Amino acid sequence: MTEADQIRWISYALLFLGLLTLALGIFLVIDPDETLKVITKVIGIFLLVDGLIALVAAIVGRVESRGLFGVVGVLAAIAGLILIKKPNETIELFVLIVGIWLVVAGIARLVIAFGAGRAERAGSLVVAAIDLIAGIVILAWPGPSVKTICIILGIVFVIRGVIYLWAGRQLNRIAKAIPPEGLAPAA
Repeated sequence: MTEADQIRWISYALLFLGLLTLALGIFLVIDPDETLKVITKVIGIFLLVDGLIALVAAIVGRVESRGLFGVVGVLAAIAGLILIKKPNETIELFVLIVGIWLVVAGIARLVIAFGAGRAERAGSLVVAAIDLIAGIVILAWPGPSVKTICIILGIVFVIRGVIYLWAGRQLNRIAKAIPPEGLAPAA
């Protein structure tokens, strides 16, 4: 598989994740009265997938913050499994898990942003700020209704979905620009 093919596959994965995230966000905003059981299972699956992707990035990534990706991945996977296995637990558990996940992910992404190159820094800072703000809002008011939490999470997921779609599109453009013989080795 050529470098262009690898980048293209990553772009397709980001586009797919972006569509799923965007769809989940729209679902949460439009139909917030859906049962907690369905919502927590869907978000649990998202967190599990997001955690597994972060773990893969920690293992095969080339960034300095691989340890942070690993921590975010493990926490997201654990949170996802809890939400999938215990959908009927109280709203406080749901709020706590999602709020903590957003704060931890936001802090980790903030640290990662300062280790990233200039091109990636702005996007990472935006996602970190969104995650942190949403997590803090959710944790500051742990007793809101499911509807409020769904709308907050829906907005976060819509924004993340758009960012994933944009990143996937950018990677697809990069893959198309790579010559058939591949990239020249770095000197």
